[in-house]
Amino acid sequence: MTEPKQFADTNVWFYAFTEQNKELKRKAEDLIERHKKSICLSTQVVNELCTNLIRKASFDEAGIKQLISRLYFDYEVIELNEGILLSASDLRARYPFSFWDSLIVAAALEANAEILYSEDMQNGLSVENKLRIINPFEI
Repeated sequence: MTEPKQFADTNVWFYAFTEQNKELKRKAEDLIERHKKSICLSTQVVNELCTNLIRKASFDEAGIKQLISRLYFDYEVIELNEGILLSASDLRARYPFSFWDSLIVAAALEANAEILYSEDMQNGLSVENKLRIINPFEI
């Protein structure tokens, strides 16, 4: 039986690639490793991750390029498109999402993910009866 598809928000990846908090790093790395074959992310997550790693973790451009290549090689990356942007707008009309969070949720739905791991959104929220938001750091 195949594991359901899962989507990881920027904060999960950020903790996995930095040393700022050992406990969060361990949890993020464990989650990514445990679901390696079924986890995905979006171009928005890649962009946010790179920005935060440069700004908060002093990554250099060589490290960023290597990370981008690794993410695209190891995981499914959902490319933002018109349909996802329009879906995000519809989601904002029905749920208490910020602009950026609605893009994350719309990309997760586009990927047919059943779980969205994020510490920034309401833990346990069910979206469209298809996607459940889980804060992996509360577990």
